[in-house]
Amino acid sequence: MTVAFWCILIAIFLPYLCTGVAKISGGFRLNDNHDPRDFLESLNGLGRRAHAAQLNGFEVTPAFAAAVIVAYLAENAELVTIDVLAVLFITSRLLYIICYLADWAILRSLVWFVGMGLIVSLFVVSA
Repeated sequence: MTVAFWCILIAIFLPYLCTGVAKISGGFRLNDNHDPRDFLESLNGLGRRAHAAQLNGFEVTPAFAAAVIVAYLAENAELVTIDVLAVLFITSRLLYIICYLADWAILRSLVWFVGMGLIVSLFVVSA
């Protein structure tokens, strides 16, 4: 399996890292797991930002996965190029999460644009 495909798996699980941060910062108790979505929606501060980062991760992961698969199937790009772009995307997602949790709104938006640019790049190299 290629590095880029492993990056898809990492991207799938990154939102759950944010979920854990949101739940821990909000005082979530495992014995009170009747309505975790309502709990997450009721958070403020760090917990709410972690939940928002989680939602954004769920939104962007399908586009990233599609871009990696298209780039791989098109066979027009070197595998190392696809792998590097995928690793850079995961790096951008980690920076995005850090920026969101730290409440660095402008930097977070810039990092988001970089991540989207990397998704576009995966499509471009496959053309």
